[in-house]
Order: sequence, then structure tokens, then C-alpha cells
Amino acid sequence: DRADRFLPNGWCLLPPLQSCDKGNACLSCSVFVTDATHGASIAVNGVCLTVTDHDDETFAVDVMAETLGRSSLGALTTGSRVNLERAVRADGRLGGHIVQGHVDGTGTITAREPGDRWEVVTIALPEALSRYVVEKGSIAVDGVSLTVSALVPGGFQVSLIPATLAATTLGAAGVGAVVNLEVDVLAKYVERLVSATPSSAGSGTPADLLVSTPVAPTEALA
Repeated sequence: DRADRFLPNGWCLLPPLQSCDKGNACLSCSVFVTDATHGASIAVNGVCLTVTDHDDETFAVDVMAETLGRSSLGALTTGSRVNLERAVRADGRLGGHIVQGHVDGTGTITAREPGDRWEVVTIALPEALSRYVVEKGSIAVDGVSLTVSALVPGGFQVSLIPATLAATTLGAAGVGAVVNLEVDVLAKYVERLVSATPSSAGSGTPADLLVSTPVAPTEALA
């Protein structure tokens, strides 16, 4: 699991994708990797990938079929720019929301509206993910932690400030571009918990047990 700050650390240019064993794909990126180690996690367009090899300027990762099918990585070509971010340290400041790098699906940019100091971007998303998206909530788009500024039929809007437009690939992503989406994992956990049913008669959730088993005052002082 990983947690992202507001903006990725940078972007890179992709060399050709190469086939690997068992139908996987190897992805190499030019990037400043002074502290990269074998087995480290680096997010590529919001997808958490494991470093399998590296040198002073590049690193390599294995991309499996599940990742290619659920994200936009399979469509990348030579020269594509991607957002890159290393995993945040546990003792660092969390400037965004919790992002694991586990992409839930892809969305499509349907509109861009330039403003004086920002740009409003409308993104269509799969219906199955819409219930996890709320106004003023958080969502990761190509690995960038963003605030949902508005909900629209079939999608949502985000407002991108100049720093985001300049530091990430979202600044150049046009209408029709496919982006990786990761909804707030807390919403998925809440949904799972509130929809869970006891597995057997007489059992209950920890909260149920606390309410149904009061402790007598004398027992509490014993």
C-alpha cells in the first residue's frame, strides 16, 4: 500500500514496451532514481509497480495482464509521458489523500474549460465507480490526488491549478484521453462494512457485541 502527495514527483518518456515471460510486459522509464532499489514501489500514472531492475537513469517494472486490462498502461507508446511518484515515507507529511496505486478502472476526459488561474476538467467514469465519488471528496486521476469539484451526469469535474497543469500530464491531456481512476479506498471499506451480514445466527459485528454486552459498574471497577 502507498500514500501519495498532491503531485507526482515528475514524468518520463517511455522506450518501447518489450514482451516478458508468461505474457507480462516490461516497462522502462527514464527518471531520476537515486534511491531506487530492487523491489521498491513506484507509481506510473497512478499504478503502483515494483522495480525489478534499475541503473542511474532508468528503472524497469513487470506489468501483468490484470494491470494492462484495468489501466491505461497497455496503450502507452514510445515517447508517451507518464506521471511518476515514489511511495511516501511513513514519517512524512501526507499532503493529499490515501492512494494505494490500485487502479479501479479508467475514465475519459469529455471537456476542458480554461479559467483565469485554473482549468475545469470533466471526466466520465464507469457507472460501477460513481457511487464512490462525492462532491468535495477525493479521487486519484492518473495518480494525481484531486478534489471532486462537482458531480455531473455520468461523471465528475476537477479544477486543476497551474501547478498541477505544469507538473503532471493532465495539463496536456485532451478531450478523449483515457485516464486511470482510483476512488477513495475508505469509501469502499465503509460500503463493505455496512453491507456485511452476520455469518451465522447469534453472531454480530464488534459494535453489536459492545452494545448487547453491558458491563456492570462493579465489574468495571474490579
